[in-house]
Amino acid sequence: MALAIALSVTAATGTGIVLTARIVYGMAARRVLPESLANIWRRFRTPGPSTILVGLLIIAITWAYLLTGNVTDVFSNVVSVAGLLFTIFYVMTAATTIVYYRRDVMHDAGSFIMTGLLPFGAAGFLGWVFVKSMMNAPPGQLWSVVSVVAAGVLMTFVARFFFRSEFFGARRESSAG
Repeated sequence: MALAIALSVTAATGTGIVLTARIVYGMAARRVLPESLANIWRRFRTPGPSTILVGLLIIAITWAYLLTGNVTDVFSNVVSVAGLLFTIFYVMTAATTIVYYRRDVMHDAGSFIMTGLLPFGAAGFLGWVFVKSMMNAPPGQLWSVVSVVAAGVLMTFVARFFFRSEFFGARRESSAG
């Protein structure tokens, strides 16, 4: 059982590093992050600088957590914070669905339910879960979530005004029906 858990954690960590590194690479390629993170290593055909950065960040964050508390609290906080961040992500996804399909919502009953009512209900319910969870969260979880959200807002302003990312000049779309 211990071997299975160890292999599972190793695989999940490796996958997390690869996926996050590719997200960083994609953001750098669109000038949302520094362009040096968009370099591809010819030998391995991988985004080397972003992979190294993500790996170092994961190590640094893990050490910061481990030095400030015991292992049980660290894993509990990591799982809880990840859940809260995914909740925010799904609320934003539901809201985006409503905005994108805003022209189709009133076409018929099926469209109203699928592109209006269900995403709105999901966003409302998950928003309520998020608020209730944050009200009962210990300070470590609360500050972790606040820090991640604040870093995201700060990075958005840096990408918009410092890196002048093309993303912010893209034409806005919506479903054509």
